[in-house]
Amino acid sequence: MVKNHKKMTIGEIVKRLIFITVGAIMMAVALEIFLVPNEIIDGGITGISIVLSAITPINLGIFLFLINLPFLFIGYKQIGKTFAFSTLYGIIVLSVATSFLHHFEPFTNEKILAVLFGGLILGLGVGLVIRYGGALDGTEIVAILLSKKLRIPVGQIIMFINIFIFITAGFVFGADSAMYSIFSYYIAAKVMDIVVEGLDESKSVTIISNEYDEISSAIMQRLGRSTTMIYAKGGYSQEETQMIYCVITRLEIAKLKTVVQEIDKSAFISIQNVADVLGGSMAKSDIH
Repeated sequence: MVKNHKKMTIGEIVKRLIFITVGAIMMAVALEIFLVPNEIIDGGITGISIVLSAITPINLGIFLFLINLPFLFIGYKQIGKTFAFSTLYGIIVLSVATSFLHHFEPFTNEKILAVLFGGLILGLGVGLVIRYGGALDGTEIVAILLSKKLRIPVGQIIMFINIFIFITAGFVFGADSAMYSIFSYYIAAKVMDIVVEGLDESKSVTIISNEYDEISSAIMQRLGRSTTMIYAKGGYSQEETQMIYCVITRLEIAKLKTVVQEIDKSAFISIQNVADVLGGSMAKSDIH
């Protein structure tokens, strides 16, 4: 029988909220104190929000909240309610923090410094939020959904979205700002990857445990991911067993570890980078 979802303790909830709060505030600082005053944008929904706030009198924080809202429902269906609530909380903190910092003077008016430090702080903030089970931008969520429908790798979809955003930024802020924005986005993405401990959107996972049936069922039920059982034999013990193989996104790494360790704390888990995933039985199903 598959174990039901284990409720987080008060300490775990507080820890998650603290790190999501810190990450969201760091992103707000990067945007309002470094990037936006120097007409440098980020990619994804954040970049769209910055462009819209520049051509309208509406505050950036309002756009960040409103445009990300539809993707919360997608996140709930694709990853789970814990992720959706964590993301909602992070976006609320981000929106409030950007509104509060909007009238502060920029830390520097030197664009190179703004690109370097803004990108660094932005990557650290976003990485913290993702590492602790949330997100601050709906681009990755919609990219995962489109990848399943269009059979195009997630990374390529995100790249196409951001190319369009940066071209638009070139018309609004000028070609120089668009080029600065590309470098800032690249720095933020690399720093975020280091924080999250993953370089690609998809990860292949191999799990070795005596509780392979229960773990496999739990992954399919609680993550919506199909699994493949692979015959294995212990080199030392000579015992026959089954290895579990599945492919997940980096947003699901923390949840998968929790699911496996709830069932078998001594389970062996190997997580590797995957360049692209197309078709087959790896498609994700809804979990709600």
